Amino acid sequence: MSFKRASTREQITQYLLERILDGTYKPGERLIELNIANELNTSQAPVREALRYLEAMRMVVTEPYKGTRVREITDRELEESSQVRAALEELGAELAAPNLKGNVARITDESKQFMKAARQKDVQKYSQHDIEFHRLIMEASGNQLLLSIWESVVLESRFRRTLNRIGEDQLVEFGEAHLPVIDALNEGDGKKAASILKNLICKFHFLKRAN
Repeated sequence: MSFKRASTREQITQYLLERILDGTYKPGERLIELNIANELNTSQAPVREALRYLEAMRMVVTEPYKGTRVREITDRELEESSQVRAALEELGAELAAPNLKGNVARITDESKQFMKAARQKDVQKYSQHDIEFHRLIMEASGNQLLLSIWESVVLESRFRRTLNRIGEDQLVEFGEAHLPVIDALNEGDGKKAASILKNLICKFHFLKRAN
């Protein structure tokens, strides 16, 4: 019974998280337990547990007499996450380079997908493929702790919000700036790949602040 309940909570958590990330639930929007329970044909208990879990992830906030709402991400949080992300990916690229030398087919495929999305000005698809591009590099580092910390920093909601602010017209330019990373990793040059990634993230957030 406890396993079933845990599974239900996990499914509801994923359901709500996906809707926060894809913008179905907007920042500041109230999430009502009873409505969600009725929508999913379940009791309020696992919904309440899911909302608590999302609050621990800092995706929602609960206030007395106001209920639970989707949390707004501040500019300062975006800035801080970019600083941490740059450091994590710099290390990740150095560790991944030996493992990706001559073996960059998967990240190349993701780059083709986000470039296609960039030309179509599809921010959502660009975001999905770009994050997967970076995730593949972090996975190739072979350091599970590093990957776990990176995943907690690079929430898609933060990334997509920043993409929206730099503008659709700059997606192609930003996407093309990723391509030298592939060449460096293919050559096994970790320091070069790390430097490019770090500068790329800094440039990305400079573009965000300039808009």
